[in-house]
Amino acid sequence: MKQQKVIHWFRKGLRLHDNPAFIKACEQAVELYPVFILDPWIAKNTAVGINRWRFLLQSLQDLDNSLKALNLRLFLVKGNPELELESLCTKWGITKLTFELDTEPYAVKRDGIVETKMKAMGVEVIKCVSHTLLDVHKTVAANGGKPPLTMQSFLSVFAKVGPPDQALPAPTLQDLSGCKTPIGSTHDADYGVPSLSDLGKSEADCGPVLYPGGETEALNRMDLHLKKTNWICTFEKPNTSPNSLVPSTTVLSPYFKFGCLSARLFYHKLSQVYHNKKHSAPPVSLHGQMLWREFFYTVGAATPNFDRMKDNSVCKQIPWQLNKEHLEAWAHAKTGYPFIDAIMTQLRQEGWIHHLARHAVACFLTRGDLWISWEEGQKVFEELLLDADWSLNAGNWMWLSASAFFNQFFRVYSPIAFGKKTDPNGDYIKKYLPILKKFPAKFIYEPWKAPSAMQQTAGCVIGRDYPRPIVEHDIVSKINIKQMTEAYAKARESNPASSKKNSSKKGNTEPVKSKSPAGHSEAIESKASVEHSETIKRKSSVELEHSITKKSKSSVEHSEAIKSKASVKHSETIKRKSSIELEHSITKKSKSSVEHSVTVKSKSSLGHPEIIKSRSLVRHLETIKSISLDGHIDTIKSKSLVEHSEKISKPKKKDYLPSNSDDHPEKNKNQNSTNTEPTKTPAFSQQKHTSEPAIVQTTLAAHVERKRRSNNSSSTSPPCKRKKL
Repeated sequence: MKQQKVIHWFRKGLRLHDNPAFIKACEQAVELYPVFILDPWIAKNTAVGINRWRFLLQSLQDLDNSLKALNLRLFLVKGNPELELESLCTKWGITKLTFELDTEPYAVKRDGIVETKMKAMGVEVIKCVSHTLLDVHKTVAANGGKPPLTMQSFLSVFAKVGPPDQALPAPTLQDLSGCKTPIGSTHDADYGVPSLSDLGKSEADCGPVLYPGGETEALNRMDLHLKKTNWICTFEKPNTSPNSLVPSTTVLSPYFKFGCLSARLFYHKLSQVYHNKKHSAPPVSLHGQMLWREFFYTVGAATPNFDRMKDNSVCKQIPWQLNKEHLEAWAHAKTGYPFIDAIMTQLRQEGWIHHLARHAVACFLTRGDLWISWEEGQKVFEELLLDADWSLNAGNWMWLSASAFFNQFFRVYSPIAFGKKTDPNGDYIKKYLPILKKFPAKFIYEPWKAPSAMQQTAGCVIGRDYPRPIVEHDIVSKINIKQMTEAYAKARESNPASSKKNSSKKGNTEPVKSKSPAGHSEAIESKASVEHSETIKRKSSVELEHSITKKSKSSVEHSEAIKSKASVKHSETIKRKSSIELEHSITKKSKSSVEHSVTVKSKSSLGHPEIIKSRSLVRHLETIKSISLDGHIDTIKSKSLVEHSEKISKPKKKDYLPSNSDDHPEKNKNQNSTNTEPTKTPAFSQQKHTSEPAIVQTTLAAHVERKRRSNNSSSTSPPCKRKKL
């Protein structure tokens, strides 16, 4: 029999469906008081933009309307939750308090204080998990008491803990039979949902209402997408567009943030669509997007100071710098890079941007261009995003700044090339930066390169009507990659045990592909990153050439024997004299091969000739051996080969020039004028320079066979006598 007076305290879960704490409140309540408290601490200590305030108030109004259909009403109270709940429990004679579990640090502390007070008052407290797919504390416990720090490890733990509980339906009038909410005549004035003006906000500061708040809109939006079966099954986040004029994803994130839509409901609805169909998989699928959300909630709940760099165990300590002018330019779309500014304009106007657009602007602010701390970007997103979620906001910013979870800092989003990939005409830029709408596609991403006359015609002079780039991407990105390299090295030095553990798995700074929170492999590299990689390769090649030359000279000075590893077997017996002749022949052939391998040149990616380092050259310098009479390998100490190795860098014979006239136009011209026959190269030199030892062995074997046949044909000894030898 229902006889309790119950308060259900709404915080995030602003819905009636799949709200187990609210259902618990309804089960034995004779009087039910749904309460939402506007906490002044949140308004004072967190940045809440005008668009999110509007979304919250819309959600509360929609919740009140749904409660009215159940003969209930929402009580909206302003004040400190600890004090207000104590006062209301006394005023209404409350015996039970229910609410949804919250894992954010402030909420955990606040709820602990409330529970203590309720216990002292004799009020029963019931709290239920429904904002996440699983109880994140159970997930951490299943992982040995530590949060999983990679998606792979998280998926293993997720599978171990089990699938999420099925979503519960919203209560009906029949479920609430015998339950009522005492409503006074002044309810709306005393406890009604306020307007923006009541909160001192102006409606004029809001952007367009593209995503109305509330459970009703959330369910309608979900159902609309679930009807697109093929789209659901083939959805892969990396294949969606960050700069489409109409969102290429569901835009359900604001509804998950405020709990207008149950994560468990959407997860199981997706499972129903997937059933018996071929479909995409995590981390890029829609299921994968829900699991990324769960991943960051899990790590955030178990990591102290998760939203800051200092004293954060998962975050690398990087010496960011604060340039207030650059931060202001980034936050207010004045960087001079149209793609970046268009994204930040959309964010400020509408409160939502595509996940890959968040990648681009976050990388630009931090490790890519401006070298400003991710904590500053986190604050801006916290203010402007409709879906600003404490755990997800901090986790994604650490990821994108390569401070945690993701370590391929040398992969940098280009503020020019990345947007062109999905919007070559710049329609997205023209929508959000109409000042640039008359620029042709050729210059829309780099308007500062447009001729002065074209800028005048377009009605936008760069530097006057639209800012010049505040930094030069190609320069600063190289500098920042170097700074990240140093920061990572310092992190390894300060925590060698952790570095050793990481390197034993995959290597903390090895270029191993890593998935982004969108399941996106960051394949867009800036020009700086590519050039950095090419520079390292060229430097390594030069060092290899120098090392080979130095090694050869050292061999001469110390009269060291150059040994060979080529193993050639032959079943016929060969005289010692033939072996000596073979040694001389190999030495001569090695000499010609060395000369050839040094003189062959190719054009580098920059158009400059570079000496091709022949793997066969390295093997000739290190691996020449002879064949003994009994078929075993003997070391040859080839003096002529050692002496010739000094001449590695001095090509002599034009016979070894490549046939490509583009490589050596002048030398080929001279050849054509003196010789009408095509240039021929020795058989061995025509082998590819990447030849493996097997090719060397084959060449030596062929030479041995020819020498054997020559000896057989010229010998005057009877066959039987040669056989005895």
